[in-house]
Amino acid sequence: MLRELAEPEAGGFGWGYNGGGTSAAAAAILADALDLGDPDKCGIGYATYPEDEVLAQLREDLCDDVLSQLCDQWRLRRGVVLRWSLAWYLQRGIDELPAALRELPPLQSQT
Repeated sequence: MLRELAEPEAGGFGWGYNGGGTSAAAAAILADALDLGDPDKCGIGYATYPEDEVLAQLREDLCDDVLSQLCDQWRLRRGVVLRWSLAWYLQRGIDELPAALRELPPLQSQT
């Protein structure tokens, strides 16, 4: 998906470190996976205002937890992003979920 997007004006996409390019990549990935539309218009875009505080923290944590750990070539499936995002919301006790997360089937416990 990142190959299909124009690079942000504030700089390109990045990964393998935590910086502005990584935040731009995280914003694009999350906006796409969560069906939020344009990252800048939904408040998750890097270097755009106004930011949605929850979405901005979600973006930065995706940078720290996932994108900063990636090497030169990688794939990140939408389902992985959705499950990671759902866990992020649940760990913080945030009940107001994006629609894409409310539509996920519940996790099955393995007993």
